[in-house]
Amino acid sequence: MRKLIGFDEDTFDKLKQLGRNRMATLQELADEAFADLLKKHGVPIDLQDALKKSARAAKSAKGSAAEHHRDKH
Repeated sequence: MRKLIGFDEDTFDKLKQLGRNRMATLQELADEAFADLLKKHGVPIDLQDALKKSARAAKSAKGSAAEHHRDKH
C-alpha cells in the first residue's frame, strides 16, 4: 500500500544522508522508524510479535494468580 508523507526540506535532506550513510533506502528507514514507534506503544508489528506478547501476558497473569493464591494461605 502506498501513502504519502510530507517532510520539511531539512528533515528530508537529513533522512537522505542517513540512508546513504547506512546504505539503506528511505523505505527501509521508514519501516524501522514505524516498527520502533509501534513497539514503543505496545502494538505488535506482526503475528509473531503478537503471539509473543500474548504468551508473556498469559505467563504474567498465571504467575500473579499463583502469587495471590500463596498470599491468601
